[in-house]
Amino acid sequence: MNDTLVSLALLYGQLSLVAFGGGNTILPEMHRQVVDVHHWMSGADFAALYALAQAAPGPNMMVVPLIGWHVAGWPGMVVSTLAVFGPSSVLTIIALGLWSRFKNQAWRAAIQNGLIPISVGLIAASAYVITRTVDREWIFAAITLAAAAVASRLKLHPLWLLAAGALIGWTGFGQ
Repeated sequence: MNDTLVSLALLYGQLSLVAFGGGNTILPEMHRQVVDVHHWMSGADFAALYALAQAAPGPNMMVVPLIGWHVAGWPGMVVSTLAVFGPSSVLTIIALGLWSRFKNQAWRAAIQNGLIPISVGLIAASAYVITRTVDREWIFAAITLAAAAVASRLKLHPLWLLAAGALIGWTGFGQ
């Protein structure tokens, strides 16, 4: 159990420090580590925990405590939560101080502009990983594409899309 807790702490501590653009940017690497490297769960289990975390109120990284709990119970939940939120919070406090101090510097604007496409790319990679994990048949891929199109065109609350997906699953469509 202690080795698992150390592994959780190291994994999420490292991921915490590279989560530029939000927590979803680390989702592909989190998936790779949890599913492929450590074999703590299947891809389907990961996707289910991610969906559960997205449906719950709170930060979008609530999947991390769920994974920690799945892997090592309550101690895993505590360790993974502190590891993912602690280092990035300290770094953010330091960065905000520097960001304010150098607000009129040209290099600050260059860094900010450079981080935008990186963040967008990492979020797109996250969407790809989750989609690839759960869309094993063409009908599910079509539903995912339709939901993405609706979400990008309309100002519709995501819970409506989740409800529609649940309704489709409940009817047995695509099975």
